[in-house]
Amino acid sequence: MGKLTIIALQVVIAMVLAGSLFVQLWMVPLISTDLEEAGAPTGLRITFNAIVVFGIVTVQVSALCVWKLLTMVRHNTVFSKGAFRYVDIIFGAIAAASVLVFGLAVLLAPGGIAPGIILLICGASLMIGGVALIVLVLRMLLAQAVARDVEAKHLRTELDEVI
Repeated sequence: MGKLTIIALQVVIAMVLAGSLFVQLWMVPLISTDLEEAGAPTGLRITFNAIVVFGIVTVQVSALCVWKLLTMVRHNTVFSKGAFRYVDIIFGAIAAASVLVFGLAVLLAPGGIAPGIILLICGASLMIGGVALIVLVLRMLLAQAVARDVEAKHLRTELDEVI
């Protein structure tokens, strides 16, 4: 992966983190105020805001872990045991996001929202869960790459001893 690609990805991640922080600190309180003015029950308002905030946290956690993985790529250490920690955290964050989106559908279902909208939100939850499974497959590929890298280093060491 080229240096320019890594820098471009880090710029995008920085913008995602800045935007998500703006939404957490500025937009969520405004949404809460709007829900209060609309007469939404306190429990619904708190639950909705919690789902939104925790959903944003899952994005932030994933972004930070991808940043760390990019740093490992830049230092040529991504094919190591340390990378698994970040990939596992990304998997967990995406799986949690899937559950949160489904929770949003459950929260909105009795509120008079059209059933088609609830079904679309459930579909989004399913798609996010699919992304988590893709990350799990990529983790298995990383495990194979790490094993091959270890094997190649071992064979290189043996070859150096022979020569």
